[in-house]
Amino acid sequence: MLEDLFSKSVSKRLYVGPLEPSLNSFAALLLERGYARPNVKDKIRFVARLSKWLHQQHLEVNDLNDQLIDQFIKRKGRKGPVRRGDIATLRLLFKHLGCANPPAPVVDENYIRHRIEKGFAQYLSQERGLSPAALANYIPMVRRFLSDRFNESTIRIDRLCPRDVTTFLLSYTKTAKRRTAKLMVTSLRSFFRYLRMRGEIAIDVAEFIPTVSDWRLSDLPKSLEPQQVACLLSACDQSSKVGQRDYTVLLLLARLGLRAGEVAAMNLDDINWEAGELVICGKGPRKDRLPIPCDVGEALVAYLQHGRPVCSTRRVFIRARAPHQGFSSSVAVCDIVRRALVRANLHPPCKGAHLLRHSLAVHMLQKGASLGEIGELLRHASQTTTEIYTKVDMAALRSLSQPWPGGVA
Repeated sequence: MLEDLFSKSVSKRLYVGPLEPSLNSFAALLLERGYARPNVKDKIRFVARLSKWLHQQHLEVNDLNDQLIDQFIKRKGRKGPVRRGDIATLRLLFKHLGCANPPAPVVDENYIRHRIEKGFAQYLSQERGLSPAALANYIPMVRRFLSDRFNESTIRIDRLCPRDVTTFLLSYTKTAKRRTAKLMVTSLRSFFRYLRMRGEIAIDVAEFIPTVSDWRLSDLPKSLEPQQVACLLSACDQSSKVGQRDYTVLLLLARLGLRAGEVAAMNLDDINWEAGELVICGKGPRKDRLPIPCDVGEALVAYLQHGRPVCSTRRVFIRARAPHQGFSSSVAVCDIVRRALVRANLHPPCKGAHLLRHSLAVHMLQKGASLGEIGELLRHASQTTTEIYTKVDMAALRSLSQPWPGGVA
């Protein structure tokens, strides 16, 4: 395999160290995952350098841990630039080899910072039972707080005090949306409870974290008009593979009101073509079945036959760039919506995937659907969740309004 990528003299220099027997199979794996040949060559060179370094240090592959990986990356940085995908390459290599100690997803100059985040993630997952999607929301919030408080200096958890948190939140909430600010508050409370439980702080800082006001049903649901939704869908170039994928994603959001995470997690096994149904893995362990509308079915068929890359994963929607695998989170689906809004020259106040879910509900209400029917399609666990859409029925609300005392009736 390497002889197909490099000249014989270069290939001979690459075969050094304990990773030598795996270079050919790893190169084949990279090509199978859709990486371009120049990228494969760069990654093989990087792995070969690691193999040579292991040989010089008299180490085997199973001896590697986070500290040694960090040491190798820092050494490489002195001899040349550290590429963004180097750690991802190592993780893929270790998974390919079946090693017990894969490197950490991020190697930061501040090793303490990574260890804190890793311990907090384990606490959320093992002690509190949070899902990977929840961890993807909590960890970046804590990382932002630590970066703001300590900047590039060494983190000293024992020096954190309530004033640090309130100062940060007062600054953060000036520009953040209320829901995002609430998530930051929730994340920091969990983080400081974790630190208190571990005995790393002397006082319960979580008690001093202020609450962000966000009264239920206080806002009107943000939505698009039906013609705007049609404009959004038509902005996708269905002659390209990415356009086919984005069009299908937007159609699922607009016709079935799916959540971004539900679209990202959809598998090929969730599509029952004979029954014309989709199995939707909703919040928690809940699973629902929804009928596949004709236009959604046609878009799915076109994407699966002509737009979806050939790969081993069972995910329906695949990244456009290598490695060809499913979306890592719901953020990718929200990004598809944002890019489509830009192409369609639409500028609503809310630009996430939930915009199309709200638009579907509002359109159904305007067409005479009941709240029960809307809640059933959107799969709300409680009818009170659907009540927010009562505020967009202006005609019904005007009939209930009373004249202002002393004013004109």
